[in-house]
Amino acid sequence: MSSEWDQKLVIGGKPKKSVVAKKESDVNAARRAGQAVSTDKKLTPGLNTTNAGSDHARIAKLDRENEVAPPSKVAPSVGKAIMAARMELKLTQKDLAVKVNEKANVIQDYEGGKAIPNAQVLGKLERILGVKLRGANIGAKMEGPGSKKKAEAEAAAATTSK
Repeated sequence: MSSEWDQKLVIGGKPKKSVVAKKESDVNAARRAGQAVSTDKKLTPGLNTTNAGSDHARIAKLDRENEVAPPSKVAPSVGKAIMAARMELKLTQKDLAVKVNEKANVIQDYEGGKAIPNAQVLGKLERILGVKLRGANIGAKMEGPGSKKKAEAEAAAATTSK
């Protein structure tokens, strides 16, 4: 018990760093003394490596281009798919906007093909409308949750019953 009271507590004390030997004689002396010696080679001595690993070809290409590429817009097929699915559910643009927690202007932009695609907004629209809006088969009906497992189970049952 008394040993706990005798210990000193140093707040903010720095741990001892390993000594870096710059001379060959210092390294040999440490080896003779039986100390652990590790040697690391500098990868790029004397060079500024702050930009190491960046894609220089891509950056150079961007520097050579004079025009700034505008961001991509939503494809017209996506807008038509949103409009068709919305009409099928008998929703107005405002009603759909309320359901996906967005402004009515956002729905107008998506249907008109003027919006910059946002994965979160497209995901919300897909869930509410039940139609694929990303990837292949844009406008195709989405299957409900668990329908893949049901289809696999039915296929397995059909093969075992033969």
